[in-house]
Order: sequence, then C-alpha cells, then structure tokens
Amino acid sequence: MDSPLAEAIGGRSASALRKHLDMTTVGDLLRHLPRRHDKVTDVGKIDPRDLTVGDYVTVIADVRTAGGERKFRRGGGRGQLHITSMVVANGPLEFSVTFFNQPWRLRTMPPGTRAMFAGKLERFRDRWQLGSPRAVRISTGEDSTDPDDEAVKLPPVMPYYPATKDVQTWELLAAVRQTLEVLDDPVDPVPEEIRRRHHLVDLGRALRDIHLPATLDDIAPARRRLTWDEALGLQLALQGERIAAAVRPAPPCPRREDGLAAAFDARLPFELTGGQRRVGAELSAALSSATPLNRLLQGDVGSGKTVVALRAMLQVVDAGRQAVLLAPTEVLAAQHARSLRSMLGPLGRRGEPAGLFDEAEEPVELDTSEQATKIVLLTGSLAAKERRQALLDVQSGEAGIVVGTHAVIQESVGFADLGLLVVDEQHRFGVRQRDELRSRPGEFAPHLLVMTATPIPRTVALTVYGDLENSVLDELPAGRKPIDTHAVPGNRPKWLARVWERVREEVDAGHQAYVVCPRIGDGQASEEEDQGAGGDERRPPLAVLEVAELLAAGPLAGLRVEILHGRLPPEEKDDVMRRFSAGAIDVLVSTTVIEVGVDVPNATAMVVLDAERFGVSQLHQLRGRVGRGDTAAACFLVSEYEGPSMERLQRIAEIHDGFAMADLDLELRSEGDVLGTEQAGRRRSLRFLSVRRHLEEITEARDVARAVLADDPTLDHHPRLVGLVRAVVGDEGASFLDKL
Repeated sequence: MDSPLAEAIGGRSASALRKHLDMTTVGDLLRHLPRRHDKVTDVGKIDPRDLTVGDYVTVIADVRTAGGERKFRRGGGRGQLHITSMVVANGPLEFSVTFFNQPWRLRTMPPGTRAMFAGKLERFRDRWQLGSPRAVRISTGEDSTDPDDEAVKLPPVMPYYPATKDVQTWELLAAVRQTLEVLDDPVDPVPEEIRRRHHLVDLGRALRDIHLPATLDDIAPARRRLTWDEALGLQLALQGERIAAAVRPAPPCPRREDGLAAAFDARLPFELTGGQRRVGAELSAALSSATPLNRLLQGDVGSGKTVVALRAMLQVVDAGRQAVLLAPTEVLAAQHARSLRSMLGPLGRRGEPAGLFDEAEEPVELDTSEQATKIVLLTGSLAAKERRQALLDVQSGEAGIVVGTHAVIQESVGFADLGLLVVDEQHRFGVRQRDELRSRPGEFAPHLLVMTATPIPRTVALTVYGDLENSVLDELPAGRKPIDTHAVPGNRPKWLARVWERVREEVDAGHQAYVVCPRIGDGQASEEEDQGAGGDERRPPLAVLEVAELLAAGPLAGLRVEILHGRLPPEEKDDVMRRFSAGAIDVLVSTTVIEVGVDVPNATAMVVLDAERFGVSQLHQLRGRVGRGDTAAACFLVSEYEGPSMERLQRIAEIHDGFAMADLDLELRSEGDVLGTEQAGRRRSLRFLSVRRHLEEITEARDVARAVLADDPTLDHHPRLVGLVRAVVGDEGASFLDKL
C-alpha cells in the first residue's frame, strides 16, 4: 500500500493522478473509493429529477445521432473550427454533446455506439447538455486498429469514482484495474483472530470487491470491512491519546473542608441541581488523585456548567495550585472573568487596590476574605502595562485563577504551578492547542476538563471525544422556563412588524433584547462561515451596521440601540457588554459574538435575522442567551426563505431539549462537518464511517482498541496497525505513539 504508484501503473498515469488528485502511493489510489456502483445493464436508471445544472456527471449512454461541420474562425483568425455534435441517450433521457476539433469522434463513435460521457450539466431549449465533454467508447471485445480509439472494457458492476474534469472515472477504473492485476494483496493489518471474531473479510478481498465486484452482493461485506478499519484506526488514536494523557501524573488536589471551595459553597445564593452535585462529586474525586482528570463536561444551555467548573477550580486553588479557563473569544473570556468575580464576591478579590468600582460605577467596599484568590484576565489585546502585570501575577502564583484566550497558550506565559486546565467550547480549539499547556516539562501534567454547551449524541462523543471520560448535566436549574421560539417568515410584513412590537413590549416591561445578524457590514464578511443557507442568493446577508441604523430610525425608534461585533476594539466591546449587563442598553444588535457564555438575566427577547444561515447548534446556543432569569423569554427565527429552510427552522422552534437538538443537528449536518478539523482537532479522512449509522462498529472497534493497547500501548507488536492509524487520522492523529 505504501509502494509508489508509478511502479504499478506507469509514470504518465501516475503523474496525472499526482497532479490532479494528490495520489502518490498505491494506498492513495485504492483508498479512493467509488461513490456508487451500477450494474452495466442498468444504464437507463438515471432519474431526471436527480440532475442539477452545474453538476459534473459521468453517464453511460448510446449514440443516437452524430454529425460534423466546419466553420471559419471569427475575428480574423486563420483556419477552421470543426464541430462534432451528438445526441446520446441513457434510456429515455437524452443529452446533447458537442466536441470541438475532434473529427475522429465520427469514426470511433458512430450511431449505435455505447460510450461513457463526462461533462458539466447544462440546460438549453429544454434539453440537457454536457458542457466541455470527455468521452470514451465502451469496448465490445473486438480489437480496433484506430490510433484514436481508447475504448475501455467495463466490468459487470461499474464503479463510479469521485473524479475531476482532468481525470475521469474510467481513467481511475483503468488505474485501479491495472494495480490490482500487478500487485499481490496487501498484508492485512487487522489480526486474523479479530477478523474472525467480528466476521470481517480480509483486506485484499475487500479492496477487490469494493472496486471490481463480480456482483452487487459482493459490495456490502467489503464496505463493512473498510468501515470497520476506519472505526478501528480512529479508536486506536483516541484510546492511545487517553493512555498518553495518563503517562505523567497529575498534581493531587484533595478537597479541603475549610478551604476556598467550601466557603464558596456556603455563600451560594441558590441550591445546586442534582446533576451539579453528582458531577461535582465525580470531579472532586478525580482531582484528588494523581491519575489525570481527562473529562468532557456537557450539558444543555443554562445547565450550570460554569458553577461546576468553578467549584473544581477552587479545589485546585485550595491545594496551592493554579487553574486556567480557556475561552475561544475575548468577549467570552471577559464575560467569564466578570461572571467568576461576581460569583466569588469577596473570595475573588485578593490583592485588589482601593478605589475599585463595580459595573454601575459605584464604589466597592473592600470586603476581601482572608481565603480569597485572585482572578486574572489574559488576552491578546491587553495593553502592554496590563499584560506585564497579568504575566507577573500568573508566573508568581499570585493569580489562582487565570481566564484567557489562545494568548494563554503562548510559551511566554509561565505558570507557577498549573493544576487544572478548563477548556470552554472545545470545538473552537484543536487537540494540539489544548495539549500545549499539558505537555510542558515538569513533574506533573495538569488535570483537563473540557466543556461544551452543545450536547453531543453518543456516537459523536465516541468518535470525536473518545479520548475523554464523559459527564453530563441533564437538568436545568429550578425556575428556568422554556424559551418560546417562533419561526417567522420575513417576507410577510405583518409578521415581521409583530416581531418588533414584541421587542418593544419587552423593553417597556423593563427587559432587554438581542438582534443577531450574520454579517458586520461596510464590506466586512461574516465572523462565522454561513451555514445552512437555503436556495439561491437574492440579496447579501443582513449586517449589524445597517440593521441597527434601520431599527433605530424605524420600528425601535426611541429605544437605546447599540451594536456589538468581533472587530470592535476590545475595550469598546467590553464597555458595550458592561453597559448592556447594567441595563443601560435596551437592544443590542450583534453578530454571533454573543453566541456562548454571555449571561444577562434581564434579556428576555432575541431576534435572529437570516436565521437559515446558522447551524442548528448555533441557533440553540444563541437562543440560550435569553431566558436566563426567572422571566419567560421569546426567540424569533426570521427567514425570507420558504420550503426546506423554513421547515428546518420550524423543527428547531419545536425542540427545547438540547440533546434532542443535538440529534437533529447530526441528522442535518454532513459527516464532514461533524468530524471536521475544527470539531476534532485532527485531520480526518473518513470515507465510509458514519457517526449516524455505525454505532455498532464504533463500539466494537473501541473495545478492540482498548484491548490491543492494554497489552501493546506503543503498537510495537502490531506495526501494521500503526499504518492503519496513520491512514485514517494522519500523522497528527497518531502522535500519541510519540508520547508513550
């Protein structure tokens, strides 16, 4: 599988595959799997409803008519242009095909010829056309002496490969066929005992049957084997990462009954939920051990993850060590710092100077507790003087809790004794980034707690976060009310006018509101990549700057309307959020910068404009910014698109449970989105494995991976499994082998 491709198919073909499909080895070619198979006798099965203008397609069809003509070139150019026109048919479906300066097509493909045609689908005068076509005659088994004839012999079941305009599916078929003819079957990386126990065909047979099956029945066992390989490679990487994380001990941080954590519990103004107490006990026991905590904490929006994380951080501070909370954005980091200081009160004011003011600019009495710790905010936009002081507090150990963005990961940031790393919204960070702090030299590696406010279906947790233990907060605090959500057709003026009336009603009642737009404005692109946009573009996405101006002059005239987006100067963003939290702003028009972590209990209404542009989990996160107090709240998802986009928004509006929302998200999103680099932090090349359909294979592979690694954690006795891991998740995914 690692042999150079040129050794199997020759230098000319190998060069084309390397240039256009980045294939260099036999394995690269054989892992380029067909997207579908058809019996050659089924060439008339194309449904016209499945065709879309602009798609690049490959079809088997019969030439019905063919003719040629010569035309003089225009514009003063010399010579003639030869045009060969054909009508080709796939059953009742006809295509027009036009070749330029290829007169030999009339000899090699006269009427009655069966051939494969590839091109870009176009529509002209109610007839399908193949633009810039390529074609090859299907061999009838008779030898041809025509030098222009490159006829191919089709197998009984035709594989159709993901192709490009430069490398067609029949060229890939020829390369695969030649490779399988000249090379022996690869040595199977999966031990025979495992294959037998799980009823898996050997790898050589699977590769032959997935590329060149004799019958359609041969495909399913081959597909299952290759799916299982991907599951095993992935699970070996995840379970290996878990083992590597436990190589160095973590600093034991036993709970103190007379410490800061106990003092915080005593001053809590509310009762913890049963889930918060249960998860808190799990974390407390794990932190007391030298075995590194390596845990994912997931829960629905508003389930109280921050309180759970803070109690864990305080236990670490009680042990004389430091805790750091990583947030993906400066707005969220600043919000976390304010929230932690607010919850801790005097317990978080160690070393604060006189003359301190609160968010309402009122003097604060210095009632710092003797047990207090210091909370430091460290972001990339701090002024030089503030950054120097923050770095000094962190390195000296004066700061027990550090809140920051990616700036905390930089080598210039040194910790006195880091005991716990908390990563909020893990999908915004890569595995390599979270490991930066854990892999620094020292006797101990810090405990790790990863948080996500987007509940994760079990299959995703097994495939994306399989290196982490899992804790779930499955209940909301007492008194929290469901958010009344409505999908609103934005192209109906009366409906939209009623939305703005509702916003005014909430403000008149003493509350506040958010309006969310997908774009900033003034030529600035969206801060978040558009997701889920439906239909064709009829106008640019709505922008914060324009919408805020229109609202302030129109339906929300007289209200205090202000803007917030990620490209504002940090001090301005912080000032806006402080004033909104203090009630000095009625309506905040914002991008998705307020998606996570922002906590303003007085905000009771949200309007999301162009809602079809946001993903399911993103809309659930946004909706969670309201209803955080004890007052009923409403969210309006506004879209001008009808059809599937509106149906999707209506389904979101009907679901309130985050775990049901996660299942809907998995149903609607592509596998690439779920297993992408941003989500998992490692490269994925999964072709068959589906987190929706293959829970059984994923679970089986996890058990096998754990058993193999228990006896052979470095895979020294299973060197071919190392190749399997690298083939599935790349070198970064196999990096656990370098840590053991």
